[in-house]
Amino acid sequence: MKRFSHFSNGEILLWASSAAVIVLTYFGFGGRGLLPLIASLIGVTSLIFCAKGNPVGQVLMLVFSALYSLIAYSRAYYGEVVTYLGMTAPMALFALIAWLRHPFHGKKSEVAVNALPKREYPLIFLLTTVVTAVFGIILAAWDTANLALSTVSVATSFLAVALTFRRSPLYALAYAANDIVLIALWIAMRDWSVVACFAVFFVNDLYGFYSWKRMQKRQRATR
Repeated sequence: MKRFSHFSNGEILLWASSAAVIVLTYFGFGGRGLLPLIASLIGVTSLIFCAKGNPVGQVLMLVFSALYSLIAYSRAYYGEVVTYLGMTAPMALFALIAWLRHPFHGKKSEVAVNALPKREYPLIFLLTTVVTAVFGIILAAWDTANLALSTVSVATSFLAVALTFRRSPLYALAYAANDIVLIALWIAMRDWSVVACFAVFFVNDLYGFYSWKRMQKRQRATR
């Protein structure tokens, strides 16, 4: 219980309601196998930890990336497989290391929020463009389903993981943008349980941005 004591009642309610939506949608629309349900619950749990700047969120994101890649592979969304196994999972590991190396006042359960210098933004966007172009060529060669959306997913995913690694509150907005892309991808596949998963992720990522901005303000006031 001590591990969860730093969550507010509102955050616990957010997690519980998110999990409830995922479960109800899964059973209501006849989800395909248990893997999407398990992955979705792990994913939404990772987001509430990430919203608090807790490194446990990155550990759970590694697990989610592996499970989601299996789901995407079974639907021929090879772009998502490449994105999550080749980029999101490794970057989650790097983010985990970065978050553990930069705790706020030595508190391992909360990362120190970083204010990115303006000179870093052009570099991040340049890297995003290069990575998207390379992955786009690979995805086209693999005859990936919904190539255009899959390529946009690569761009938003890389931007999100790069900002997560740099401990910027903007990471959550980038993930929210990625959620919108993924909602469109899975609507095309008519897999409504996965659509519900990313709709819930979208709400949680918006809260993550709000939470990180509050953390940033509080941390600046206590330095």
